Amino acid sequence: MIPVLVAHRGHMENYPENSLSALSAALEAGACMIEFDVQMDFNEQLLVLHDDNFKRTAGVSQSVFQPQDYSRISVHEPKRLADAFNPEPVPMLRQVAELLLAYPAATAFVEIKDESLDQWGMEKVVDKVLACIEPAKQQCVLIADSLDALLYARNKAGYKIGWVIHRYDSADQELAASHAPDYLICNYKYINGELWPGSWQWMLYDISDPELALEWADKGAELIETRDIVGMLQHPELGQRACRRERR
Repeated sequence: MIPVLVAHRGHMENYPENSLSALSAALEAGACMIEFDVQMDFNEQLLVLHDDNFKRTAGVSQSVFQPQDYSRISVHEPKRLADAFNPEPVPMLRQVAELLLAYPAATAFVEIKDESLDQWGMEKVVDKVLACIEPAKQQCVLIADSLDALLYARNKAGYKIGWVIHRYDSADQELAASHAPDYLICNYKYINGELWPGSWQWMLYDISDPELALEWADKGAELIETRDIVGMLQHPELGQRACRRERR
């Protein structure tokens, strides 16, 4: 089986993760699916950001939950990429939703981060995310570590959901069987034994070795999340699942 590749935080091998640059590059390269993270700030704005601070992506020791001037922050990952992408504005979820509409065949896995759920409350954060991505609803799958948040979103708005699991144990398997998420998402290194059978599709991360991706696909992983979407799509088999298309 040839898996579908998912661009993990966009094309983050060569671009700042979760940036508009990285997400745009992934879509332009032929990614059928992208994945990115969402945090909610002190002013209830939704940011596309993995951490709850800007230390790693901007070199700034500021919490996303404290007031700040985003015009002074550039998320160009200076430690990893030097100044190659400086300045890189802090991306807002509404901007990514607009980008998705320009690629109507693309699917986005929108990961709501636990830090924001804990800081502001589950219903408040999920409601804000649902409202923000409503224009691109048909293109979005909500994913999270929090199964409660996912079930709330599915019950309220009918979204497809993907549960990110970290233990791969019998307790998680029982929860998956009880709630039947559309996707189960896991680091391939955590898998001990066979992939659990069920109504869901498996998405494994982060794999940038084409042969390893094909190996896991043969074991039942229909989606492979990768930081190097461009490099992976250059593989003759994996490239067959690319989505070449023009912007709307």
